[in-house]
Amino acid sequence: MTDTVVTARRPALARWRWTVTAAFGLGGITVSAWGPRLPAIKASLGIEEATIGLLLAGATVGGILGLLASTPVLHRLGSRRAVAGVLLLIAAAMTVMGLALVAGSVPLVAVGFVLVGLGIGTLDVLINVEGSAVERAAGRTLMPMMHAAWSIGVAVGAGVGAACAALGVTPSAQLIAEAVIVAAAALGTARGIPRGRHAPAGPPSQDRGAALRQWLRGWLDWRLPLIGVVMLGCELGEGGANNWLTLAVRNDHGQTAAVAALFFTAFAAGEALARIFGGPIVDRLGRVRTVRVTTALGVIGVVLFIQAGNRWIVLAGVLLWAVGVSMGFPLGMSAAAESGPDPAARVSVVASIGYFANLAGPPVIGVLAQSFGLLSALWLIVALFLAAFAAAGSFRPRPAAPGPIRRPRNQWPARERRTRPNTRSQWRWRPPRTRQARSPRRNSGSIRC
Repeated sequence: MTDTVVTARRPALARWRWTVTAAFGLGGITVSAWGPRLPAIKASLGIEEATIGLLLAGATVGGILGLLASTPVLHRLGSRRAVAGVLLLIAAAMTVMGLALVAGSVPLVAVGFVLVGLGIGTLDVLINVEGSAVERAAGRTLMPMMHAAWSIGVAVGAGVGAACAALGVTPSAQLIAEAVIVAAAALGTARGIPRGRHAPAGPPSQDRGAALRQWLRGWLDWRLPLIGVVMLGCELGEGGANNWLTLAVRNDHGQTAAVAALFFTAFAAGEALARIFGGPIVDRLGRVRTVRVTTALGVIGVVLFIQAGNRWIVLAGVLLWAVGVSMGFPLGMSAAAESGPDPAARVSVVASIGYFANLAGPPVIGVLAQSFGLLSALWLIVALFLAAFAAAGSFRPRPAAPGPIRRPRNQWPARERRTRPNTRSQWRWRPPRTRQARSPRRNSGSIRC
């Protein structure tokens, strides 16, 4: 594909970068809006844990549908309108969830979960494609910093939910208030994204079936499944920590609930800091070496977490575990977007693998923990970290296609343009012609002295 070339001055590029970073933060806030309020949602609706699981599965299904819808949305609307429109969709879905909680309607709450998952899945692809375009325009690695904004947004969203629960604010009021904030931020976000498309406009007659076939063809490119292997290992490592780290510290390492919560806080902070300061390291080492170093540290960290008995060594393992999961997803998105034509479709392929890891990984660890114990089940994360280390070569930048070397037209001297051949290889510099001095006219029979 031919990307839309965005020529912007430095202030415009900085505004573009921080706009996309803010969109990452909004995504993190929205994805963690309902997690801390699940006990209150369960009590207000009078439902069991199995129904809560079905509601959360609806959000995941909506997220996968959003991955499929992201490419045609980007083709039709362009980056600016697509990002703003998807944020407004998320705000509307959160409003539906809040009103459904007021009405006590479980089916309407389920619709809200599916819609918010649809919006978050679509937004995930759009902002990663846009972040990759910012990287190319800036000429340096910026995606880890942007994904750090997502991690910070998750922490902020969880903190807001916890504060609302402590203050007695109902989940419906919280969700509706956050929806208003997201809608206002969506209108301000749209102005920072340059006009123009960052994906080719598809054929006017392309329908959903054609978009689905285009998405399926992406799986035939060997680079994308290998990038997905790296993202699978890192995402399963992150999801395993989010769901099982606190419980393992509490029950298997014999720490108090407060210490276990602090360990999880250390994991989240370590991941965010690694992403904030990881950009210059990637520029120095390259994507492949960075992923191999971080996944190797992740292997060491999980092994220390499983085997160590001292809580300080366990804490060191938690921090190394956080570093191990920090770079796989952001660098995988950049590598997928630059691996070939149609970056939106390619990002959606690898993002699907990441969503699969978040959906299936924690339950698989739970099944293994039921049979072998929780710490033993975490060896699955070690195995997938090793697979990510082996597949890190797929993050290598795609070599540029060779082309003819041409000299810009405005660099040719005016006297040489008329005699310049079509190809550079045939060109030979000719000095400008000057008026030669003529000898005085002589008779034809004169003799030159």
